[in-house]
Amino acid sequence: MPNFASVNILVVEHLSKSFGERILFEDISFGLSHGSKVALVARNGAGKSTLLSILAGEDTADSGKISFNKSSTVGYLKQEPEFYEHDTIIDHIFKMQTPAMLAVKEYERLLSSAEHQNNEETQAALQQAMVNIEELKAWDLDARVRTILGKLGLHHIQNKIATLSGGQRRRIALAQLLIESPDVLLMDEPTNHLDVEMVEWLEGYLSAQQKTVLLITHDRYFLDRVCDEIIELDNNQLYHYRGNYEYFLEKKAEREFNLARETDKAKNLLRTELEWMRKQPKARTTKSKARIDAYYDLKEKASIKTDEQKLQLDMKMSRIGGKVLELKKVYKSFGEKIILNGFDYTFKKGERIGIIGSNGAGKSTFLNMITGKELADSGKVNVGETIVYGYYTQQGLKLNEDKRVIEVVKEIADVVELNDKSKIRAEQFLELFMFPPQMQYTYVSSLSGGEKRRLMLLTVLIKNPNFLILDEPTNDLDLLTLQTLEDYLQFFPGCLIIVSHDRYFMDKLVDHLLVFEGNGHVRDFPGNYSDYRNALDREEKEEKQIEKENKITLPKERPVQKLTFKEKFELEQLDKRIPELENEKKLLEEKLTVTSVHNELIQLSERLGQISTELDEKSLRWLELQDKAERTG
Repeated sequence: MPNFASVNILVVEHLSKSFGERILFEDISFGLSHGSKVALVARNGAGKSTLLSILAGEDTADSGKISFNKSSTVGYLKQEPEFYEHDTIIDHIFKMQTPAMLAVKEYERLLSSAEHQNNEETQAALQQAMVNIEELKAWDLDARVRTILGKLGLHHIQNKIATLSGGQRRRIALAQLLIESPDVLLMDEPTNHLDVEMVEWLEGYLSAQQKTVLLITHDRYFLDRVCDEIIELDNNQLYHYRGNYEYFLEKKAEREFNLARETDKAKNLLRTELEWMRKQPKARTTKSKARIDAYYDLKEKASIKTDEQKLQLDMKMSRIGGKVLELKKVYKSFGEKIILNGFDYTFKKGERIGIIGSNGAGKSTFLNMITGKELADSGKVNVGETIVYGYYTQQGLKLNEDKRVIEVVKEIADVVELNDKSKIRAEQFLELFMFPPQMQYTYVSSLSGGEKRRLMLLTVLIKNPNFLILDEPTNDLDLLTLQTLEDYLQFFPGCLIIVSHDRYFMDKLVDHLLVFEGNGHVRDFPGNYSDYRNALDREEKEEKQIEKENKITLPKERPVQKLTFKEKFELEQLDKRIPELENEKKLLEEKLTVTSVHNELIQLSERLGQISTELDEKSLRWLELQDKAERTG
């Protein structure tokens, strides 16, 4: 039993979950302390997402207990978020029922009421609302909302959710979680559908927050930079590692080696005990009964599977001729949005290109153009006669959910030829892709997200392509499967194009980049992603140095921010206070013209001076706020 003495935010005890005969996890226990950032690692289909869903209260365990700290709030980012389709982005965000959001809504309601009914009761309620917002530190909520939405590429906040892509919806759900800012964040693949800049921003954001995080991710750089612990779900059990991904791999290998050795010893001893069991008479002594009990324990230990199934990729590649792919003066745009502006490039044998750029810059359009799914506005796209594309799309191939796994493969080929020229049946081929016989006859609809991705990858490779195009191939694949895919791609002799936000994956596999910088400009950079980031850092430093040397001190124009809730209230109060001061000033001036009493003249003059000073200050502040309100609409 783990020691949960230091855990003060989440305790999981003896949790079990099965689907029919399939056990996902059994009698697992763990805890999360305040501020810990933990990655959950397992093979696809092992129950990672199910465990997160149970912790979030959206699914139930078969047995066990989950205890959160009573004062803690919990937020959950799931893979398929749900929305009210007719809402706009900003409507959806402001429907949140967090204490900060409710306090701001109440303040705005009272502010609106005060315009029609300005009495002591309303003013007292407004003052209390201001105190509540102050305590919740919510004065900057509006600015925080817009900052997070902007960082996640959600600029058109009046767009209806019904018009958005799956990726945009995921980013809205992520933005909502970050704005809610709960004490515990449960995140299922938070980097899916983010471009590289967004991923790097999210790394920094989560690292800086004193929040407890439990996340599932395939992005190893993200894992290493955000998490300091890893828990692995393997063989229905949970294992805990304190360290980065490399440390996890090292300790996992040690654990598996020791387990295999112990299992082999148990099997050898079991043979002796089995012989003894067979010779035992029916009447048994107390001593022999103890040995019999020990026999069954030994049998259970010896039956542990240590030959972990691994994805095997050894595909035949179609012959590739001299001419590969050539693009000449290619132009492409959608209305005023320019994707390519006279793009030229000639692909050579063995090219290994990574494509990066912000979401919407045209990366997927470019892939569709070279594969003939999208036509250029002008220019030429010449494909070599021997080229056989294998195109793994970001949206995934359309799999028939009502078909069995084996039927999906047999529709393409009954027999598959491997790299060593041997031929195997579709059933054997599926086993190489970690679909054992009992799983081959399950329906596609019952597969996990990662298992479906693996089946899609299989349907691409079965056609023996010599030009592989992988658009976000790492989404939903487990880390161990990704390692095997990387090993295969490292020695793939054909051409390779990868679009991915997974920087580790890109660093390992590509030797130069096409960077879609926007407005039709594509930069050809020699090197991998880390080389590119280092180059950008050097360029930025050089620019700053040149600016320093030239003593350029031009003031930077800062974008005008909208009035905060506090400023709105201040402007409302100034609208009331300035007329009051002007009336009092007018009355004092009238009194000064008629009075002749010395002491009264002194008092009136002093008060007039005070009011004039206050009136000047408040008028200046009113002009400042009013100008800001007019400029930001």
